[in-house]
Amino acid sequence: MLGLARQTSGGTAYVTAGSGEPLVFIHGVGLNADAWHPQIEAFATTNRVIAIDMLGHGGSAPPPEDATLGTYIAQVRQLLDDLDIKAATIVGHSMGGLVALGFALRHSSRTLRVAVLNSVYDRDSASRAAVEARAREIAKRSAVGNVDEPLRRWFGHENADPGIISQVRAWLTSVDPQAYAIAYRIFASSDDAFTGRLGALSVPALFATGALDPNSTPAMARAMASAAPRSQALILDGQRHMMNLVDPAAVNQALGQLLAQPSERIDPRELRAAFGTFMTGVTVVTTRDTTGAPRGFTANSFTSVSLDPPLLLICIGRTAASCMTFTGASGFAVNILAEQQKDISGIFASKRSDKFSAVPWHPASSGNPLIDGAVAWFDCARANVIEAGDHVILVGAVREFAHGDANPLGYARGGYVTLGLEQAAVNAAAQDGRTIVGAILESAGRLVLMPGSAPQTFTLPEAGPTGNVSALKSSLLSAGIDASLGFLFAVFENPQTRTQSIYYRGEAALRDGSTAILVDFDAIPWDRLPDEAIRTMLRRYAQERQQGRFNIYSGDHEQGEVRAVI
Repeated sequence: MLGLARQTSGGTAYVTAGSGEPLVFIHGVGLNADAWHPQIEAFATTNRVIAIDMLGHGGSAPPPEDATLGTYIAQVRQLLDDLDIKAATIVGHSMGGLVALGFALRHSSRTLRVAVLNSVYDRDSASRAAVEARAREIAKRSAVGNVDEPLRRWFGHENADPGIISQVRAWLTSVDPQAYAIAYRIFASSDDAFTGRLGALSVPALFATGALDPNSTPAMARAMASAAPRSQALILDGQRHMMNLVDPAAVNQALGQLLAQPSERIDPRELRAAFGTFMTGVTVVTTRDTTGAPRGFTANSFTSVSLDPPLLLICIGRTAASCMTFTGASGFAVNILAEQQKDISGIFASKRSDKFSAVPWHPASSGNPLIDGAVAWFDCARANVIEAGDHVILVGAVREFAHGDANPLGYARGGYVTLGLEQAAVNAAAQDGRTIVGAILESAGRLVLMPGSAPQTFTLPEAGPTGNVSALKSSLLSAGIDASLGFLFAVFENPQTRTQSIYYRGEAALRDGSTAILVDFDAIPWDRLPDEAIRTMLRRYAQERQQGRFNIYSGDHEQGEVRAVI
C-alpha cells in the first residue's frame, strides 16, 4: 500500500526528494508518509523534503510497547542525525503535529520553523473522555476495527473526493494493529503535553486546522497560536481533518508563507548574555519540604510586585531539582545576601546536599529558613504559581520582613558586583594619611561644582581630610545639595601627600541658597580646577558620559588602570 519509494535508516523509513533547506513532514496515527504526496510534490522543487513513516507505520520498525511521545520525537532527531541535517522546518499532522511541536520545544537549535496541522491542545473533559474510550477499545481488541467512524470524522459528507477517502481507508486498514493502538494511546493522552510551555517556542510557527474539524478544533489552533510568541493561526473554511489532501493548494500556500519567514533563531547564550547586562541583587530562596527538611537555591530573578497588598515574585527553573518542592510549598522566604556572602551564594547554587549545615541560619516564625547576616529577608505565603516558559513564577504575599544597613551583593554579566569598594579603599589608606571622599554630580544634565579655597577657583563636592560617605552626605546637605550617590568612579592615591581620593557618580538637586554652581560639560573651567588629577578624572567622566558606559579608575594620581564596573 506504499506508493512512494522509501529509504531506511536506523529503523525509520522515509521518502526524500529535492534539495535545499530541509523540510520534514510527520503524518498522523494510522497513516504514512504517502499522505504528504501533494506537499512532497510541491516543495521538492525548492527544498530537501523528508517525509517520515512514524514507528510502526509504513515501512518503519515497530515502537516499543512502553513508547511515549518522546519516543517518536527521538525518532525524528535520530533520523536528522543519520542524515547529517543540522536544522529543519518540521511539519506535523494530527499526532505528527504533537511530535513536531515536541521536537521544536526540545530541540530548538535544530528547528527552523514548525507547522502544526489539525492537532490537539487541551481538550475539554467530554472530548478527552471520548478519545480515551476509543483508545481503550482499540487496545482491548488489538485491531484497527471499523474505519468508517474515523473516516466520517475526518471527511464528513461535504462532497469529499471518493478517491481520497478510498486511499485513506487503505492506509488505515493496512497499518499494524498493535502499532496503531500504541500511537493512538499516546495521541489520546498527550493533548496537555505542552500546556503552559508554548511561551518557550522561539521559532516561527503555524497552527492550522479546518473550520469543520470536530476534534482538532479552531479553538485549539487559536489557543496554541496565542500562547506561542512567533506564531499565527489559520482556519480553513469548509475543511475537516484531512485538509492537506482535500485542499492541498491552501495548505501549501500557508506552508510556503511559513517557509518565507526568516529562520534566524534566538541564540540562548546570547540572550542570556543580554539579560545579564541588567545588574541584580543576589538572593537565597528557602522553604521546607513535606518532611520538614530545609531547601534552598540561589536566585537573582527577584522582583517586588506590589506594596498594597505586599507582594513579590521569584522565578525557578522547571528543571531545577527543587522546583516541585517550591511550587508545592505553602510559602517561602527570600534572603537578600550581603556583599561578603559570596560563598553562601555559591553554596546554594551548587548541588551539594549539606547546604544548610554549611551556612548559619535560623527559622522564621513560619519555619522557613532565614540566612544569618542577610541584608534583608522576606517571609511569604504562596499567593500564586504561574507557568512561564522554561521557568515557574512564584508570587509571594509578604508576611514578615526585616532589613539592615549592610551593602548588598550584586550580580551582572556572570560575575559578582561589589558595591562597597569605598570602605576597602578607606581601609587601604595609611592610618595617619588623609582620605578625601568626593562626588561627580549632575543636575539637569549639568556638572555640580563648589567654590574653591582660592578666589575664582572651583572644586568637586567632597569631604575630608578624613572623609567617608556619611561625611560627604553631611557636607552636601550643608551646601544645599540633595544628592543621590551611585557607583564608585575613581580611587587614586597621591603618595607624596599621603592622600587617598575616592569619588562617586551621582545625581543632585540644588536647594535655594545653595553655594554650588552648575556648569555645562562643554564649558568646564579647566584652568580653575585644583589639580591635574581632578582634571583628568573629569575629562574621562565627560567622555564616558557621552558613551553611556562608565568604568572605575584605580591607581595613583598619575597612572593607574581603568576597569569596567563589573
